[in-house]
Amino acid sequence: MNYATIKPFDVADGPGVRVSLYVSGCRNRCKNCFNPETWDFNYGKPFTEEVENYIISALSPQYIKGFTLLGGDPFEPENQVTLAPFLEKIRSVYPDKSIWCYTGYDYEKDLLTGKKGDAELVMRMLNSIDVLVDGRFVEELKDLNLRFRGSSNQRIICVPQSLGQDKVVLWDENSQL
Repeated sequence: MNYATIKPFDVADGPGVRVSLYVSGCRNRCKNCFNPETWDFNYGKPFTEEVENYIISALSPQYIKGFTLLGGDPFEPENQVTLAPFLEKIRSVYPDKSIWCYTGYDYEKDLLTGKKGDAELVMRMLNSIDVLVDGRFVEELKDLNLRFRGSSNQRIICVPQSLGQDKVVLWDENSQL
């Protein structure tokens, strides 16, 4: 797997100061995507053990509230193989930091049904993620007033509650995640 960039101090992709990883590879190719270079699976640099260790270290300060995974698309099958164990590692090392993830795929239609890649890897990823922002970016539904998403069709989902209740539970501003 390749990655495009790492932001060690990100305040745009989830609440608080976060460490963000932008992975390479996306088949959604949304019109006016803010990161079209990440569509290419070969873009960027290889995601190595050294890169993993850098991210784990960058997450250590108390003021870092969590980790955000975006791209490209983390749920592309090519990325799942690397990201499932990496997310589990972050969750293990930092159980109290939140993990947010952005995907252009639909939580119920693509991820829960097993249509997107390896169903076991998808569930391992979902079980490590606190909040999932799902849905393609739709230029016609773009709204600059939306927090943590680009278009009004995208949802901010509390994953543990959604999995536990077997229905989508949306995140709100008062959530601690």
